[in-house]
Amino acid sequence: MDIKKVVVAGGGVLGSQIAYQSAFCGFDVTVWLRSEGSIERAKPKFERLLNIYLGTLEQMKTDKTAYCRGFSKKTDLSNEEIDSLKEQAQKAFDSLTLTTSYEEAAEDADLVIEAIAEDPNQKIPFYEELAKYLPEKTIVVTNSSTLLPSQFAEHTGRPEKYLAFHFANNIWAQNTAEVMPHPGTEQEYFDAIVQFAEDINMVPIKVLKEQPGYVLNSLLVPFLSAGQALWAEEVAEPETIDLTWRLATGSPNGPFQILDIVGLVTAYNIIIMDPRSKDPETTQGKIALKLKEKIDAGETGINAGKGFYEYK
Repeated sequence: MDIKKVVVAGGGVLGSQIAYQSAFCGFDVTVWLRSEGSIERAKPKFERLLNIYLGTLEQMKTDKTAYCRGFSKKTDLSNEEIDSLKEQAQKAFDSLTLTTSYEEAAEDADLVIEAIAEDPNQKIPFYEELAKYLPEKTIVVTNSSTLLPSQFAEHTGRPEKYLAFHFANNIWAQNTAEVMPHPGTEQEYFDAIVQFAEDINMVPIKVLKEQPGYVLNSLLVPFLSAGQALWAEEVAEPETIDLTWRLATGSPNGPFQILDIVGLVTAYNIIIMDPRSKDPETTQGKIALKLKEKIDAGETGINAGKGFYEYK
């Protein structure tokens, strides 16, 4: 299948990255957002991504270690080729269309990538409304971090063309894209998304059957949960927990640095799906309360300028 027009639903941490990277790789990209307020909140995210791409590409001229796999499959880029990629980055930014209209977004769409809140009560109404406008040809995928595509397949109106497509954060550098079907996904659409992943400079990770959390989050979520439990039970402060992990393992980031990248709203939406989070005496309940306090204070992570850490 020849994918040309891509729609990304949601302009959050990953939605904005997926949309911008797809545009950077030459696709016609429309971003669907819930409200005009959502559009205004998304614009700074795209400006930030433009600056990251331009700044990193310029740095690559003198520092080869700055190379990011999402920019180009070629590692030994000349300065002229880097300048061409910088022009590509600016063109991507200028070409993005942001809309609140289902009809405008769906028109002639080849692929819809759903990246809205990790909440079935938001995803299901979105799919059901979107289905009224989509052409027959459109493939629909979800970037859900932990929910299974089979939970939503029938609500899309095209279960055979529906599957999961999950990205790591900072996709221009950590360029994995997990492709996971549900039992009703037809092979040709799985194959089409694997090819699309390659076309936007991702490394497709083929997940052969449904697994909550795919490969990446099956490893990552327990790690982040363990860090949050230490914090919620007042065993240690986030900075101490992160320092311990970095020094002891050589990893560049601890759990709370990763949570700032993921976004605390996503972390909160994941924890409240655990029934134990409703009891404030449980560890899960304590995590939910502490995350909610930070969210209410506007400390939602790196895109807000502050989460567990402050960012310029």
